[in-house]
Amino acid sequence: MTDCEYISMVKSTIVRSQRPSWLLPIIRAGNRALSALAPRLAALRAERMFLTPPRARRPAGERALIASAQARTVPIGDGSHVETWTWGSGPRVLLVHGWGGHGAQLGAFVEPLVARGFSVVAFDAPGHGASEVGLVTIPQMVAAVGAVAAHHGPLGGLIAHSVGSVVAARAMFEGLETRRAVFIGPAADLVNPAVRFTDMLGFSRRVGQLMHERIARRIAMPWSAFSVPELAPALKAPLLVIHDRDDGEVPWQHGRVITHDWPGAQLLTTDGLGHRRILRDANVVSAAAAFISAAVEEGRAPGLPASRERRAPLPAAAV
Repeated sequence: MTDCEYISMVKSTIVRSQRPSWLLPIIRAGNRALSALAPRLAALRAERMFLTPPRARRPAGERALIASAQARTVPIGDGSHVETWTWGSGPRVLLVHGWGGHGAQLGAFVEPLVARGFSVVAFDAPGHGASEVGLVTIPQMVAAVGAVAAHHGPLGGLIAHSVGSVVAARAMFEGLETRRAVFIGPAADLVNPAVRFTDMLGFSRRVGQLMHERIARRIAMPWSAFSVPELAPALKAPLLVIHDRDDGEVPWQHGRVITHDWPGAQLLTTDGLGHRRILRDANVVSAAAAFISAAVEEGRAPGLPASRERRAPLPAAAV
């Protein structure tokens, strides 16, 4: 089996790993053995796997949503391109998906924002969805956010999910301007997802550390450069964090830490929505759309005093 075939098999397992897979114990056993026998080779494998996003088929509803949009291919400066879709007219709101996701995953936000007078832009990051396939780093995703924003015009708002929140925060730190931002189920950094990844696939902690070192050399940046709490004090855009206590992929505490360190940020806590269902919940969508539109409709920050937490009385639901 070639490396590409192995990575494809593993990524297919990861996409399904929200439920147990019979392949996972086999993969874990193989990676444990390789970690013991050849840790540097195992680190190379782990790096390639970590930087190859899982790809999933779009549901029919997302395909229909994309078909209704204005599609455009945008160059991102390194010779590659990303696919973008736009709905409506007015101030731009950019949707930023997470690792292994795609733009239309945030499709529930399109209609409410368009109804409020916004133009909504979604895109598939490098290595994701309809964009070009290959190894992808977070700096490449950051560059893609900047390129898409520059191409489509000034941002009235930004909504990001999961690791997409790390990407968005880094882009804002590097100069991306937006009037408001909403982070949903946000990761506070990349270290925790990386540790979870290597642990899930059976690599040793030593191999995990070697993988971290390889990736840091590849991107010529420390992992701390993508710590949202460290970036947050320099970021001035009003932020609403929405995080579910039952998020099984990115713990709620990540959202809490971001809110604590981001000046004036607000935290909306939900229950029973998990990591992905939260993107389709009507109350969450309404709260995010209202927060984004408040900058235009009221010209001031809405709602609560800075850094106060809210809880949404949402019904329990399976992840």
